[in-house]
Amino acid sequence: MSATADHAEERTNPAARLGFQPEQVVQEIGFDDDVDQELRESIEEVIGSELVDEEYDDVADAVVLWFREDDGDLTDALVDASQLVDDGAPVWLMTPKTGRDGYVEPSDINEASQTAGLSQTKSINAGKDWTGSRLVTPKAAKSKR
Repeated sequence: MSATADHAEERTNPAARLGFQPEQVVQEIGFDDDVDQELRESIEEVIGSELVDEEYDDVADAVVLWFREDDGDLTDALVDASQLVDDGAPVWLMTPKTGRDGYVEPSDINEASQTAGLSQTKSINAGKDWTGSRLVTPKAAKSKR
């Protein structure tokens, strides 16, 4: 595939923009009826398998955490999610966009991620109703410089 084709896929395939790769194990937490099905399907298309659920009992290559304001304590959810992946693996925190039910303030995400020992490296438009925040351990964030 050419570099131009790679960039075109990143624009059209949300999972490619998130950096998912074939054969990765991606664990999904917080699934409910309101999640972005197109994003889920594009991730499954890229990785070549279904997302694993909260019952998965091995280390995942990445976590997708769907979180809404009333889902409980964000710091606890991030600590739990970060323990499901190796150091350096991303936790993609998906939160409703501004004005949507369950919206989470960016300052709350920043505070919770820092308290959980994670650093936010990127934010993207993850779908019609969702924003994605890529979170990694600080050690992993430094090694990417």
